[in-house]
Amino acid sequence: MKKKILLKAPLLTRSGYGEQSRFALRALRSRPDLFEVFIQPLQWGQTSWIMEEDEEKNWIDHTIEKTIAFIQHGGQFDISMQVTIPNEWERIAPVNIGFTAGMETTQVAHEWIQKGNEMDKILVVSDHSRNTYRDTVYVATHNQTGDRQELKLEVPIKTVNYPVKNFGKPIDLDLKLDYDFNLLVMAQFGPRKNLPNTVKWFIEEFHNDEVGLLVKTNIAKNCLLDREKLFHDMKTLVSHYPERSCKVYLLHGDMSDKEVHSLFEHPQIKGFLTLTHGEGFGLPVFEAAYTGMPVIAPGWSGQLDFLVDRETGDSHFYNVDYDLQPIPEQVVWEGVIIKDSMWAYPREQSAKQQMRRCYAHLNVGESEEIMKNIKEYADKLHHIFSEEKQNALMVAEICETVDMIGSPEEPAILEFE
Repeated sequence: MKKKILLKAPLLTRSGYGEQSRFALRALRSRPDLFEVFIQPLQWGQTSWIMEEDEEKNWIDHTIEKTIAFIQHGGQFDISMQVTIPNEWERIAPVNIGFTAGMETTQVAHEWIQKGNEMDKILVVSDHSRNTYRDTVYVATHNQTGDRQELKLEVPIKTVNYPVKNFGKPIDLDLKLDYDFNLLVMAQFGPRKNLPNTVKWFIEEFHNDEVGLLVKTNIAKNCLLDREKLFHDMKTLVSHYPERSCKVYLLHGDMSDKEVHSLFEHPQIKGFLTLTHGEGFGLPVFEAAYTGMPVIAPGWSGQLDFLVDRETGDSHFYNVDYDLQPIPEQVVWEGVIIKDSMWAYPREQSAKQQMRRCYAHLNVGESEEIMKNIKEYADKLHHIFSEEKQNALMVAEICETVDMIGSPEEPAILEFE
Protein backbone atom coordinates (compact mmCIF):
# COMPACT_ATOMS: atom_id res chain seq x y z
CA MET A 1 0.00 0.00 0.00
CA LYS A 2 1.25 3.49 -0.83
CA LYS A 3 2.47 5.64 2.05
CA LYS A 4 0.99 9.09 2.41
CA ILE A 5 3.98 11.39 2.81
CA LEU A 6 3.80 15.08 3.66
CA LEU A 7 6.65 17.14 2.21
CA LYS A 8 6.97 20.27 4.34
CA ALA A 9 9.42 22.42 2.44
CA PRO A 10 10.14 25.77 0.71
CA LEU A 11 9.51 24.16 -2.69
CA LEU A 12 8.66 27.33 -4.57
CA THR A 13 11.48 29.57 -3.37
CA ARG A 14 14.63 30.57 -5.25
CA SER A 15 17.06 29.42 -2.59
CA GLY A 16 19.40 26.59 -1.71
CA TYR A 17 16.68 25.07 0.44
CA GLY A 18 14.26 25.49 -2.46
CA GLU A 19 16.55 23.46 -4.70
CA GLN A 20 16.98 20.86 -1.98
CA SER A 21 13.21 20.64 -1.58
CA ARG A 22 12.72 20.09 -5.29
CA PHE A 23 15.31 17.32 -5.24
CA ALA A 24 13.35 15.59 -2.47
CA LEU A 25 10.12 16.04 -4.42
CA ARG A 26 11.58 14.61 -7.63
CA ALA A 27 12.88 11.59 -5.74
CA LEU A 28 9.43 10.97 -4.26
CA ARG A 29 7.73 11.45 -7.61
CA SER A 30 10.09 8.91 -9.16
CA ARG A 31 8.28 6.20 -7.19
CA PRO A 32 4.50 6.76 -7.51
CA ASP A 33 4.07 3.10 -6.64
CA LEU A 34 5.42 3.77 -3.13
CA PHE A 35 4.32 7.28 -2.20
CA GLU A 36 1.30 9.52 -2.42
CA VAL A 37 2.80 12.96 -1.98
CA PHE A 38 1.24 15.91 -0.15
CA ILE A 39 2.83 19.35 0.19
CA GLN A 40 2.94 22.05 2.85
CA PRO A 41 4.91 24.96 1.28
CA LEU A 42 7.22 27.11 3.38
CA GLN A 43 8.84 30.48 2.89
CA TRP A 44 12.64 30.69 3.13
CA GLY A 45 13.91 33.99 4.47
CA GLN A 46 13.24 36.85 2.08
CA THR A 47 14.03 34.95 -1.10
CA SER A 48 11.93 35.26 -4.24
CA TRP A 49 9.37 32.68 -5.33
CA ILE A 50 9.36 30.78 -8.61
CA MET A 51 6.84 32.32 -10.99
CA GLU A 52 7.34 30.58 -14.35
CA GLU A 53 4.84 27.88 -15.23
CA ASP A 54 5.94 24.37 -16.15
CA GLU A 55 4.76 20.82 -15.47
CA GLU A 56 6.44 20.64 -12.06
CA LYS A 57 5.13 24.01 -10.88
CA ASN A 58 1.59 23.12 -11.98
CA TRP A 59 1.86 19.74 -10.25
CA ILE A 60 3.03 21.42 -7.03
CA ASP A 61 0.16 23.94 -7.13
CA HIS A 62 -2.39 21.16 -7.67
CA THR A 63 -0.88 19.06 -4.87
CA ILE A 64 -0.98 21.97 -2.41
CA GLU A 65 -4.70 22.34 -3.10
CA LYS A 66 -5.14 18.59 -2.70
CA THR A 67 -3.30 18.70 0.64
CA ILE A 68 -5.49 21.48 2.02
CA ALA A 69 -8.64 19.55 1.09
CA PHE A 70 -7.20 16.33 2.51
CA ILE A 71 -6.46 17.97 5.88
CA GLN A 72 -9.84 19.70 6.01
CA HIS A 73 -11.51 16.30 5.63
CA GLY A 74 -9.51 14.79 8.49
CA GLY A 75 -6.82 13.13 6.40
CA GLN A 76 -3.78 11.69 8.14
CA PHE A 77 -0.22 11.12 6.97
CA ASP A 78 2.07 8.13 7.38
CA ILE A 79 5.36 10.02 6.98
CA SER A 80 6.55 13.61 7.15
CA MET A 81 9.66 14.84 5.40
CA GLN A 82 10.64 18.29 6.61
CA VAL A 83 13.16 20.23 4.51
CA THR A 84 14.32 23.17 6.59
CA ILE A 85 16.66 24.06 9.46
CA PRO A 86 16.31 21.65 12.42
CA ASN A 87 14.88 24.33 14.74
CA GLU A 88 11.64 24.00 12.77
CA TRP A 89 11.32 20.22 12.82
CA GLU A 90 8.41 18.70 14.71
CA ARG A 91 6.69 15.38 15.13
CA ILE A 92 3.66 15.60 12.87
CA ALA A 93 3.32 12.00 11.68
CA PRO A 94 4.16 8.49 12.95
CA VAL A 95 7.44 8.60 11.00
CA ASN A 96 9.35 11.89 10.70
CA ILE A 97 12.45 12.61 8.62
CA GLY A 98 14.41 15.86 8.83
CA PHE A 99 16.31 16.85 5.69
CA THR A 100 18.66 19.79 6.16
CA ALA A 101 21.40 21.48 4.14
CA GLY A 102 23.24 21.45 7.40
CA MET A 103 26.40 23.04 8.51
CA GLU A 104 28.79 25.63 7.13
CA THR A 105 30.68 25.79 10.44
CA THR A 106 32.35 23.39 12.89
CA GLN A 107 29.49 23.00 15.36
CA VAL A 108 25.71 22.79 15.55
CA ALA A 109 23.51 24.52 18.09
CA HIS A 110 22.22 22.44 20.98
CA GLU A 111 18.69 23.12 19.72
CA TRP A 112 19.55 21.21 16.56
CA ILE A 113 20.56 18.17 18.59
CA GLN A 114 17.40 18.33 20.70
CA LYS A 115 15.17 18.71 17.64
CA GLY A 116 17.18 16.13 15.73
CA ASN A 117 16.55 13.57 18.44
CA GLU A 118 12.81 14.04 17.93
CA MET A 119 13.15 12.78 14.36
CA ASP A 120 13.33 9.14 13.30
CA LYS A 121 16.10 9.88 10.82
CA ILE A 122 18.09 12.88 9.63
CA LEU A 123 19.28 13.32 6.05
CA VAL A 124 21.94 15.86 5.07
CA VAL A 125 23.50 16.82 1.75
CA SER A 126 27.20 16.27 2.52
CA ASP A 127 29.55 14.28 4.69
CA HIS A 128 30.77 17.55 6.20
CA SER A 129 27.25 18.28 7.44
CA ARG A 130 26.79 14.72 8.67
CA ASN A 131 30.08 14.63 10.56
CA THR A 132 29.59 18.06 12.14
CA TYR A 133 26.07 17.18 13.31
CA ARG A 134 27.06 13.73 14.54
CA ASP A 135 30.25 14.83 16.31
CA THR A 136 28.92 17.88 18.17
CA VAL A 137 28.53 17.02 21.86
CA TYR A 138 27.45 19.25 24.74
CA VAL A 139 28.03 18.44 28.41
CA ALA A 140 25.58 19.82 30.96
CA THR A 141 25.08 19.47 34.71
CA HIS A 142 21.68 18.37 36.00
CA ASN A 143 20.44 21.20 38.24
CA GLN A 144 19.02 18.81 40.87
CA THR A 145 21.30 15.76 40.91
CA GLY A 146 24.52 17.47 39.87
CA ASP A 147 25.17 14.65 37.40
CA ARG A 148 26.98 15.55 34.22
CA GLN A 149 25.09 14.54 31.11
CA GLU A 150 26.00 14.49 27.43
CA LEU A 151 23.71 15.97 24.80
CA LYS A 152 24.49 14.36 21.45
CA LEU A 153 22.67 13.06 18.42
CA GLU A 154 21.03 9.70 19.08
CA VAL A 155 19.20 9.08 15.80
CA PRO A 156 20.58 7.81 12.46
CA ILE A 157 22.00 10.49 10.16
CA LYS A 158 22.82 9.79 6.51
CA THR A 159 24.25 11.72 3.56
CA VAL A 160 22.27 12.00 0.33
CA ASN A 161 24.10 14.21 -2.16
CA TYR A 162 22.41 16.24 -4.88
CA PRO A 163 22.11 14.76 -8.36
CA VAL A 164 23.60 16.25 -11.51
CA LYS A 165 21.24 17.87 -14.00
CA ASN A 166 21.14 17.63 -17.76
CA PHE A 167 20.05 20.80 -19.56
CA GLY A 168 20.77 20.06 -23.20
CA LYS A 169 22.08 22.73 -25.52
CA PRO A 170 23.00 25.99 -23.71
CA ILE A 171 21.12 29.22 -24.36
CA ASP A 172 22.81 32.20 -26.01
CA LEU A 173 22.76 34.74 -23.16
CA ASP A 174 24.16 37.58 -25.27
CA LEU A 175 26.65 38.57 -22.58
CA LYS A 176 28.83 41.56 -23.41
CA LEU A 177 32.20 40.39 -22.09
CA ASP A 178 35.28 42.29 -23.22
CA TYR A 179 37.81 39.51 -22.80
CA ASP A 180 37.99 35.86 -23.74
CA PHE A 181 39.07 34.73 -20.25
CA ASN A 182 36.58 35.28 -17.43
CA LEU A 183 36.00 33.68 -14.05
CA LEU A 184 32.49 33.13 -12.71
CA VAL A 185 31.36 33.77 -9.13
CA MET A 186 27.83 32.73 -8.17
CA ALA A 187 26.66 33.30 -4.60
CA GLN A 188 24.33 35.34 -2.45
CA PHE A 189 25.93 38.57 -1.26
CA GLY A 190 26.24 37.75 2.44
CA PRO A 191 29.06 37.38 4.99
CA ARG A 192 29.50 33.61 4.52
CA LYS A 193 30.23 33.87 0.81
CA ASN A 194 33.14 36.32 1.26
CA LEU A 195 32.38 38.22 -1.95
CA PRO A 196 34.07 41.54 -1.08
CA ASN A 197 37.41 39.79 -0.59
CA THR A 198 36.79 37.69 -3.68
CA VAL A 199 36.38 40.77 -5.86
CA LYS A 200 39.17 42.70 -4.14
CA TRP A 201 41.75 39.90 -4.42
CA PHE A 202 40.79 39.19 -8.02
CA ILE A 203 41.37 42.82 -8.99
CA GLU A 204 44.66 42.98 -7.14
CA GLU A 205 45.94 39.79 -8.79
CA PHE A 206 44.79 40.60 -12.33
CA HIS A 207 45.09 44.38 -12.15
CA ASN A 208 47.10 44.63 -15.36
CA ASP A 209 45.64 41.61 -17.19
CA GLU A 210 42.85 41.27 -19.73
CA VAL A 211 40.78 39.04 -17.46
CA GLY A 212 37.17 39.41 -16.34
CA LEU A 213 35.15 38.41 -13.26
CA LEU A 214 31.42 37.83 -13.71
CA VAL A 215 29.57 38.02 -10.38
CA LYS A 216 26.04 36.51 -10.39
CA THR A 217 24.59 37.55 -7.05
CA ASN A 218 21.80 39.17 -5.09
CA ILE A 219 21.30 40.27 -1.50
CA ALA A 220 17.87 38.72 -0.91
CA LYS A 221 15.58 39.07 -3.91
CA ASN A 222 16.02 39.75 -7.61
CA CYS A 223 14.16 43.07 -7.46
CA LEU A 224 15.18 46.55 -8.60
CA LEU A 225 16.00 47.82 -5.10
CA ASP A 226 18.23 44.82 -4.53
CA ARG A 227 20.03 45.48 -7.80
CA GLU A 228 20.54 49.18 -7.12
CA LYS A 229 21.97 48.50 -3.66
CA LEU A 230 24.34 45.86 -5.03
CA PHE A 231 25.41 48.01 -7.97
CA HIS A 232 26.25 50.88 -5.61
CA ASP A 233 28.25 48.64 -3.27
CA MET A 234 30.14 46.94 -6.08
CA LYS A 235 30.89 50.25 -7.80
CA THR A 236 32.26 51.63 -4.52
CA LEU A 237 34.44 48.55 -4.10
CA VAL A 238 36.00 48.62 -7.57
CA SER A 239 36.43 52.42 -7.52
CA HIS A 240 39.49 51.92 -5.32
CA TYR A 241 41.24 50.46 -8.39
CA PRO A 242 40.76 53.09 -11.12
CA GLU A 243 43.71 52.23 -13.37
CA ARG A 244 42.97 48.55 -13.94
CA SER A 245 42.84 46.46 -17.06
CA CYS A 246 40.76 43.62 -15.57
CA LYS A 247 36.96 43.86 -15.66
CA VAL A 248 34.27 43.13 -13.07
CA TYR A 249 30.67 42.52 -14.17
CA LEU A 250 27.54 42.33 -12.01
CA LEU A 251 24.84 39.94 -13.23
CA HIS A 252 21.55 40.36 -11.36
CA GLY A 253 17.97 39.23 -11.82
CA ASP A 254 15.78 36.17 -12.31
CA MET A 255 17.18 33.45 -14.56
CA SER A 256 15.81 30.02 -15.36
CA ASP A 257 17.83 26.96 -14.39
CA LYS A 258 18.79 26.48 -18.02
CA GLU A 259 19.90 30.10 -18.37
CA VAL A 260 22.03 29.79 -15.23
CA HIS A 261 23.57 26.57 -16.51
CA SER A 262 24.39 28.31 -19.78
CA LEU A 263 26.81 30.51 -17.82
CA PHE A 264 28.85 27.40 -17.03
CA GLU A 265 29.02 26.52 -20.73
CA HIS A 266 29.70 30.02 -22.04
CA PRO A 267 32.83 29.98 -24.25
CA GLN A 268 34.31 33.08 -22.57
CA ILE A 269 33.79 31.82 -19.00
CA LYS A 270 36.76 29.59 -18.25
CA GLY A 271 36.64 28.83 -14.52
CA PHE A 272 34.60 29.04 -11.33
CA LEU A 273 35.83 30.94 -8.28
CA THR A 274 34.58 30.68 -4.71
CA LEU A 275 36.31 31.88 -1.56
CA THR A 276 33.44 30.81 0.67
CA HIS A 277 33.86 30.42 4.42
CA GLY A 278 31.87 27.18 4.33
CA GLU A 279 29.24 25.24 2.42
CA GLY A 280 26.66 22.66 3.37
CA PHE A 281 27.19 21.33 -0.16
CA GLY A 282 27.83 24.15 -2.64
CA LEU A 283 25.40 23.73 -5.53
CA PRO A 284 26.98 26.27 -7.95
CA VAL A 285 30.41 24.77 -7.26
CA PHE A 286 28.96 21.32 -7.99
CA GLU A 287 27.40 22.51 -11.24
CA ALA A 288 30.73 23.97 -12.34
CA ALA A 289 32.55 20.72 -11.53
CA TYR A 290 30.15 18.39 -13.35
CA THR A 291 29.99 20.76 -16.33
CA GLY A 292 33.74 20.38 -16.72
CA MET A 293 34.84 23.80 -15.52
CA PRO A 294 38.03 24.34 -13.48
CA VAL A 295 37.15 25.24 -9.87
CA ILE A 296 39.11 27.46 -7.47
CA ALA A 297 37.93 26.87 -3.89
CA PRO A 298 39.01 26.38 -0.27
CA GLY A 299 39.65 22.75 0.64
CA TRP A 300 37.13 22.62 3.47
CA SER A 301 33.40 21.89 3.98
CA GLY A 302 30.67 20.35 1.83
CA GLN A 303 32.24 20.90 -1.60
CA LEU A 304 34.84 18.21 -0.88
CA ASP A 305 32.16 15.55 -1.46
CA PHE A 306 32.57 16.13 -5.19
CA LEU A 307 35.84 18.06 -5.59
CA VAL A 308 37.78 15.13 -4.14
CA ASP A 309 37.52 11.76 -5.88
CA ARG A 310 35.92 9.45 -3.32
CA GLU A 311 37.60 6.41 -4.89
CA THR A 312 41.18 7.64 -5.19
CA GLY A 313 41.29 10.59 -2.78
CA ASP A 314 42.68 12.82 -5.53
CA SER A 315 41.73 16.51 -5.49
CA HIS A 316 40.20 17.95 -8.66
CA PHE A 317 40.32 21.68 -7.98
CA TYR A 318 42.67 24.58 -7.35
CA ASN A 319 42.95 24.20 -3.60
CA VAL A 320 43.03 27.48 -1.64
CA ASP A 321 44.69 27.29 1.77
CA TYR A 322 42.62 28.44 4.74
CA ASP A 323 42.59 28.84 8.51
CA LEU A 324 39.77 27.67 10.77
CA GLN A 325 38.91 30.61 13.03
CA PRO A 326 35.85 31.71 15.05
CA ILE A 327 33.00 33.20 13.07
CA PRO A 328 32.56 36.99 13.30
CA GLU A 329 30.20 38.21 15.99
CA GLN A 330 27.85 39.87 13.48
CA VAL A 331 26.94 36.55 11.81
CA VAL A 332 25.88 34.79 15.01
CA TRP A 333 22.30 33.57 14.51
CA GLU A 334 20.73 32.41 17.75
CA GLY A 335 19.95 28.72 17.57
CA VAL A 336 21.47 28.32 14.10
CA ILE A 337 25.03 29.71 13.76
CA ILE A 338 26.45 29.61 17.24
CA LYS A 339 29.02 31.91 18.79
CA ASP A 340 31.66 29.29 19.57
CA SER A 341 31.73 27.74 16.10
CA MET A 342 34.39 28.29 13.43
CA TRP A 343 34.57 28.42 9.67
CA ALA A 344 37.29 28.67 7.04
CA TYR A 345 39.10 31.91 6.26
CA PRO A 346 40.78 31.55 2.85
CA ARG A 347 44.32 32.92 2.82
CA GLU A 348 44.78 35.91 0.56
CA GLN A 349 48.12 34.89 -0.90
CA SER A 350 46.97 31.34 -1.61
CA ALA A 351 43.75 32.57 -3.23
CA LYS A 352 45.72 34.84 -5.56
CA GLN A 353 48.21 32.09 -6.37
CA GLN A 354 45.47 29.61 -7.27
CA MET A 355 43.64 32.16 -9.45
CA ARG A 356 46.90 32.84 -11.24
CA ARG A 357 47.69 29.11 -11.60
CA CYS A 358 44.29 28.46 -13.16
CA TYR A 359 44.74 31.37 -15.57
CA ALA A 360 48.28 30.32 -16.48
CA HIS A 361 47.36 26.65 -17.00
CA LEU A 362 44.59 27.53 -19.42
CA ASN A 363 46.74 29.93 -21.41
CA VAL A 364 49.77 27.75 -22.09
CA GLY A 365 50.44 24.63 -24.12
CA GLU A 366 49.38 22.22 -21.37
CA SER A 367 45.81 23.56 -21.28
CA GLU A 368 44.53 20.81 -23.58
CA GLU A 369 45.74 18.05 -21.23
CA ILE A 370 44.38 19.86 -18.16
CA MET A 371 40.94 20.34 -19.72
CA LYS A 372 40.94 16.70 -20.84
CA ASN A 373 41.44 15.59 -17.21
CA ILE A 374 38.78 18.00 -15.97
CA LYS A 375 36.27 16.75 -18.55
CA GLU A 376 37.01 13.12 -17.68
CA TYR A 377 36.35 13.84 -14.01
CA ALA A 378 33.14 15.69 -14.92
CA ASP A 379 31.98 12.54 -16.74
CA LYS A 380 32.75 10.54 -13.60
CA LEU A 381 30.65 12.95 -11.52
CA HIS A 382 27.74 12.46 -13.94
CA HIS A 383 28.01 8.73 -13.32
CA ILE A 384 28.41 8.87 -9.52
CA PHE A 385 25.78 11.56 -8.92
CA SER A 386 23.27 10.62 -11.62
CA GLU A 387 19.68 11.60 -10.97
CA GLU A 388 18.60 7.97 -11.08
CA LYS A 389 21.15 6.94 -8.42
CA GLN A 390 20.52 9.85 -6.07
CA ASN A 391 16.73 9.52 -6.33
CA ALA A 392 17.03 5.81 -5.58
CA LEU A 393 19.26 6.54 -2.58
CA MET A 394 16.75 9.05 -1.21
CA VAL A 395 13.88 6.59 -1.64
CA ALA A 396 15.89 3.81 0.00
CA GLU A 397 16.61 5.96 3.07
CA ILE A 398 12.92 6.80 3.47
CA CYS A 399 11.83 3.18 3.06
CA GLU A 400 14.48 1.99 5.51
CA THR A 401 13.19 4.46 8.09
CA VAL A 402 9.61 3.27 7.76
CA ASP A 403 10.69 -0.36 8.15
CA MET A 404 12.95 0.54 11.07
CA ILE A 405 10.14 2.24 12.96
CA GLY A 406 7.64 -0.52 12.34
CA SER A 407 3.86 -0.16 12.40
CA PRO A 408 2.82 3.49 12.55
CA GLU A 409 0.90 4.91 15.44
CA GLU A 410 -2.06 7.22 15.03
CA PRO A 411 -0.75 10.26 13.10
CA ALA A 412 -1.38 13.88 13.91
CA ILE A 413 -3.69 16.05 11.84
CA LEU A 414 -2.17 19.21 10.45
CA GLU A 415 -3.94 22.52 10.15
CA PHE A 416 -2.94 25.33 7.84
CA GLU A 417 -3.12 28.80 9.35
